[in-house]
Amino acid sequence: MEQLLAYFENIPPLHRSLILVGGITFFWILEGIVPLFSVRYKKWKHALPNLFFTLTTIIVNFPLAFLLLKTSDWTIQNDFGIINWLPEMPLWLYVLLGIMLLDLIGAYTAHLVEHKVKPLWMVHLVHHSDHNVDTTTANRHHPLESLIRYLFTLLGVLIVGAPVGIIMLYQSVSVILSQFNHANISLPRAVDKALSWIIVSPDMHKVHHHFVLPYTDSNYGNIFSIWDRMFGTYMELEPEKITYGVDTFPDEKENSSIKGLLKQPFHKYRKPTQVQTD
Repeated sequence: MEQLLAYFENIPPLHRSLILVGGITFFWILEGIVPLFSVRYKKWKHALPNLFFTLTTIIVNFPLAFLLLKTSDWTIQNDFGIINWLPEMPLWLYVLLGIMLLDLIGAYTAHLVEHKVKPLWMVHLVHHSDHNVDTTTANRHHPLESLIRYLFTLLGVLIVGAPVGIIMLYQSVSVILSQFNHANISLPRAVDKALSWIIVSPDMHKVHHHFVLPYTDSNYGNIFSIWDRMFGTYMELEPEKITYGVDTFPDEKENSSIKGLLKQPFHKYRKPTQVQTD
């Protein structure tokens, strides 16, 4: 564990890029082998806007990364943050708690707030308006959302008191898990269900991408499924009943256009449809 933390404390930018690209490549190939839904679209054409927003996410986060490092250094030097106030514990538990708390604040809470605050929902809409969710959808975030997510991560680092090694490990795991649970792959139902008790599985997250409420407002987690189960936002829906997209913005052509997606947060808010659940 010490060696793992030491590696992530000094992880080269090239290695971080390889984790991102390697994850997309791996799950892209897997989608062709065990797809959840038959691919009736041109994967490369669909991927282009999503990869564009992946690039903008990198551009937004790269120059701001030093703030994460400075905040982390300050918490360690001043013995500030939750994991620094807890009794001494094994290193593996210290790391696990750090990642879990960063996931709670930087992913689950950020995601929940984006769904509940109307202006933030309009920004987050870019992610939900994908009509063919696959592994490239994981990083389909408007640049404004990349900034919002960054601020929540920064807040998480401050509250948690996470050292640099845990931050970099968390971000790497977060990238891979997001690519995994967005991937258009079909796991055996029993396997997916078992995984969903610990981490956010593909079938669990796909419910979140169903086009109407209340399913859209469920399953906010990214790494750990415990937060949805703990806070009552967990829902299930059979994969064959899922329709991707958002009912208030149904134009697939506009939702596949980089120009249209960049303008999407500035449309007038439209009240989504609420349906009865089983």
